[in-house]
Amino acid sequence: MSEAVREVPKKERPKFTNIHVTQLSNYRLPLAGLVSILHRISGFLMFLLLPAALYMLQLSLRSEISFAYFQGIASHWFVRLVTLALVWGYMQHFCAGVRHLFMDLHLGLDKDSARKSAAGVLVISLLLTALVGLKLFGVF
Repeated sequence: MSEAVREVPKKERPKFTNIHVTQLSNYRLPLAGLVSILHRISGFLMFLLLPAALYMLQLSLRSEISFAYFQGIASHWFVRLVTLALVWGYMQHFCAGVRHLFMDLHLGLDKDSARKSAAGVLVISLLLTALVGLKLFGVF
């Protein structure tokens, strides 16, 4: 009754170690991780800028003179560029939030779907930002 026990060679598992600060430039973050980090950063920046945006909205609604004043400020190219950066932050945060809602419903959790949805978030947010930028800079 002696049967030869055949050992199956174990597959070499990847070794994960802690990353030191000096090794961050060599680390390649997956696309889904990049979208997740951008989602957090854009949400934090929108939260920080909310009081300033509400204050400027209040001042612009106070009178016609204050509205004309803010309209003059908003026509400067640098202010438009900052506004475009804020629009990108909102668009990216919104699209990534929709992606996270789908993931909360357990849709698109496998590796391939997560990679595709992360790429879709980046592409859609950049396209929407480009459309707003074209409108903002007076192309149409």
